Amino acid sequence: MTVPSTVAAAAPGAPRSDWGTLARLLPYLWRYRWRVGAALAFLLAAKAANVGVPVLLKELVDALAIKPGQAVALLVVPAGLIAAYGLLRLSTSLFTELRELIFAKATEGTARSISLQVFRHLHALSLRFHLERQTGGMTRDIERGTRAVHSLISYSLYSIFPTLVEVVMVLTLLAVKFDAAFAWITAGALVAYVAFTVTVTEWRTKFRREMNELDSSAHTRAIDSLLNYETVKYFGNEDFEARRYDENLERLRRAALKSQTTLSLLNTGQQLIIAAALIAMLWRATQGVVEGRLTLGDLVMINAFMIQLYIPLNFLGVMYREIKQSLTDLDKMFGLMEKHREVDDKSGAPALQVREGVVRFEGVGFAYDPARPILHDLSFEIPAGRTVAVVGPSGAGKSTLARLLFRFYDVGSGRITIDGQDIREVTQASLRAAIGIVPQDTVLFNDTVHYNIAYGRPGATREEVEAAARAAHIHDFIAATPKGYETMVGERGLKLSGGEKQRVAIARTLLKNPPVLIFDEATSALDSANERAIQAELRAAAEGKTALVIAHRLSTVVDAHEIVVLEAGRVVERGPHAELLARGGRYAEMWRLQQSGQGL
Repeated sequence: MTVPSTVAAAAPGAPRSDWGTLARLLPYLWRYRWRVGAALAFLLAAKAANVGVPVLLKELVDALAIKPGQAVALLVVPAGLIAAYGLLRLSTSLFTELRELIFAKATEGTARSISLQVFRHLHALSLRFHLERQTGGMTRDIERGTRAVHSLISYSLYSIFPTLVEVVMVLTLLAVKFDAAFAWITAGALVAYVAFTVTVTEWRTKFRREMNELDSSAHTRAIDSLLNYETVKYFGNEDFEARRYDENLERLRRAALKSQTTLSLLNTGQQLIIAAALIAMLWRATQGVVEGRLTLGDLVMINAFMIQLYIPLNFLGVMYREIKQSLTDLDKMFGLMEKHREVDDKSGAPALQVREGVVRFEGVGFAYDPARPILHDLSFEIPAGRTVAVVGPSGAGKSTLARLLFRFYDVGSGRITIDGQDIREVTQASLRAAIGIVPQDTVLFNDTVHYNIAYGRPGATREEVEAAARAAHIHDFIAATPKGYETMVGERGLKLSGGEKQRVAIARTLLKNPPVLIFDEATSALDSANERAIQAELRAAAEGKTALVIAHRLSTVVDAHEIVVLEAGRVVERGPHAELLARGGRYAEMWRLQQSGQGL
């Protein structure tokens, strides 16, 4: 969902002011402006009713303050006041609930819009970002940012603004009905309270920020360790991981204690200011009653006003701290949305039109790091409906070709075309829809086997999913399990063997049925018997399609129409298997080494 921004985005990594963060949030709320207006109307009605309660209480007390010999209609005046008092109390609760009910859609809708936009943006970022990210810390930032939307709206609309409205009403009533001293005492206490709260909260924000950073660090450490459970077990490093996690927890504990100590200081100072204001107000009101300037009802009303103001003010420090923290958390999530898209669609880019499926690498140069080039002036063609294999030693740049073709990265020089269309000039969605891949390292979702195969084409029928599984020679294995296609594969597919995972990946790609196929070490995890069986299926799947086969084992590519030999990012040989063997060059040497069991 695209939401227009009314404020220029801060530079990635640059600190943003609190007002800048709020301005960044406003366009999302603007969609619900009529709800905001209605909520504010109910808020004013609730506060008017709330301020009316002490006024009515004063009238009730004064009505009961009977002078000797005075006749009172007990069943008329107090009964009416008591009924009105009850109605005001009910009105306060009713208007408050209506306010929250009508604005709930705005709160939840805003949180949903921002979360969805962050999610989409993260998927739009380049592979480089996702290789460098820390998953645990990033997910915690998103979680806190989403919660911050609720907190900001809740505290501002439901706490801060209502308190300000009530303060203005009370100060006005005190100044008009009594002498200005009551209003000045109240206003002075409020100014002192707010100034003290803001000053101390600003000072202690750094401790809270440090605590959050340490919390994210500990969370990242735990997630990373659990994701690498098998590696931890292989080396017996459970205690080592526990010690590293505990070191993070200890730093978090110290930061949390420091944060709590400063919070206690803040709360104590606030109570001193409120207590001083209460004493001054009650002392002056008591004097007024003794001197006959005020009634007992006035004293009760003033006391009730102070209690009504005291309750929300007592939480002002907490609210201000939470708002500041929410702004920090929200800014961090907005920062994710401002991460640079290394690979982005050009404005008005058309969709890729695949007619024949001819893929060309034309003078391609590429480097993950400018100081270490990977590919050098690489050129070759995969004709329509043909299979071209790329072989070479580890680090030659074979898998980089698949990443460039999928546009996980853009080429540094030269270009890659499909049917003459530069893949940088078309939309990434249409490009990736036209390409299917069986990767070397297959990672599955923590869901059912059916879900993981159907992921190749969401919406495929059960029969189509099973047909793809049969073609990948995994149907019999799935059918033999107790839950069949509803078997859960576990985190990253850890419940399946390497070969089973790879066959699920093959089935997923066969189900997608794209015009261009990439097999990146597609059978590397299979035994010889399964490899031969699946090689036949892969050949059948590639029939009539443009296929790029990236392989380490040369025996898997002997049937390719052409074999391209890469070494240090350059094409050193190319041709069919028999021709390359006859040539007696680098390919023939690699073949001889592999056939003798020495490898590369």
